[in-house]
Amino acid sequence: MTFYEELKERGVVKDVSSPDLEEKLNNESLTFYIGTDPTADSLHIGHYASFVTAKRLMLHGHKPIVLVGGATGLIGDPRPTAEREIISKETVEKNILGLTKQVSSLLDNKATIVNNYDWTKDVTFLDFLRDIGKYINVNYMLNKDIISRRLDSGITYAEFSYTLLQGYDFLHLYQDKNCVLQAAGSDQWGNITTGIELIRKILGKEAYGFTMPLILDKQGHKFGKSEGNALWLDKEKTSPYKIYQYLLNSDDTKVEEYLKVFTFLTLGEIKEVMKEQNAHPETRVAQKTLAYEVVKDLHGKIEADIAKSHVDNSITRATNECPVSLIISNANGYNDFYGKLTYWINAQQQYSKYENILFDNEVHCLKCGDVIKPGEVGKNIDGVTLRVCTKCRAPKLCPYCGGVINPSEYTISDCDNNEYHIDCWQEKEVTEGWLELDDE
Repeated sequence: MTFYEELKERGVVKDVSSPDLEEKLNNESLTFYIGTDPTADSLHIGHYASFVTAKRLMLHGHKPIVLVGGATGLIGDPRPTAEREIISKETVEKNILGLTKQVSSLLDNKATIVNNYDWTKDVTFLDFLRDIGKYINVNYMLNKDIISRRLDSGITYAEFSYTLLQGYDFLHLYQDKNCVLQAAGSDQWGNITTGIELIRKILGKEAYGFTMPLILDKQGHKFGKSEGNALWLDKEKTSPYKIYQYLLNSDDTKVEEYLKVFTFLTLGEIKEVMKEQNAHPETRVAQKTLAYEVVKDLHGKIEADIAKSHVDNSITRATNECPVSLIISNANGYNDFYGKLTYWINAQQQYSKYENILFDNEVHCLKCGDVIKPGEVGKNIDGVTLRVCTKCRAPKLCPYCGGVINPSEYTISDCDNNEYHIDCWQEKEVTEGWLELDDE
């Protein structure tokens, strides 16, 4: 199997600008770039799919450039429904610092990192119109998917011009660094082809581009996001445990796709994992492998081992200490409860008697998995001492019904990290079609 065939088998190639690209990816060493705008000081798990593909290209011998959009970030890439909120220059500069460190680590400190503000800050408006704008026809831009979808609702001139700015980036990198390839998510196809067109018209040269499918969950939502809450790659914003938990609850219909996209396991290794998964689905070996491999690649083996131990410990304790009837009820409601069980205490009878979970002399919160800061103590609930962090002690409101979740109630944490009454959670997921309860 060739390198390009492997990329196709992993499902990370969607649009390709030229059939010649297959041969070049297989047999040449290309300089390519992947870009991100500094809308936050960290990437999230949805971005990670693109950077895993970038690393695959690098490991095959291609030379990566990571563009952090200090200029384009001040404008904002058009969204399908509404204009992005403009962020300040100070925020952009702060975000760039966080992203630069992060993307360098993701690509083993082997990528060239550039900021498009460096080559746009001295370009005047008239220069840009004369030297760049005259080469792109308005009708050409109107046919771009992201622009055409906004025509009825309205699109600002700033947003309309974004594709020209990104095309100019590709032109500059082609001239300055011999960058001949841009890779991005499928929503960037129009921007990629604009750059290719500028290079062809201005330089008379050929450049290339390909896009990667956006990774979606079972409901068709962008992977790693729920109700605007991202799973950040910065472990100070999202703990490795939370990422592990989220991936552990991947749907059976999507887990093979995620293994191919998010991990560096060989296709043969993934095939063996799925063979075991299909033979014994109750073990959820595919989800466990996915969660462990991603956390390991992001944060190292130690963090992956801690997250795995934390989840395994919680499952063991819950299973051993809770009545079988409740375990079965929970399993029927979830299809699985790995990583989702927080704690439960019946108002009349104590079912949970957790002790502190210790890893490397650290105490981890039993609810969120974060390390408890020195001096914090466990909160006494119905006579049971639970080790929980300050954040998790705050009063909880059920997002579904709006009611207060009492400490004595059995609660459940969804993938969006919100906590629900168990009955509300089940009603919500049934209503949304995600959960199918067993009639029995």
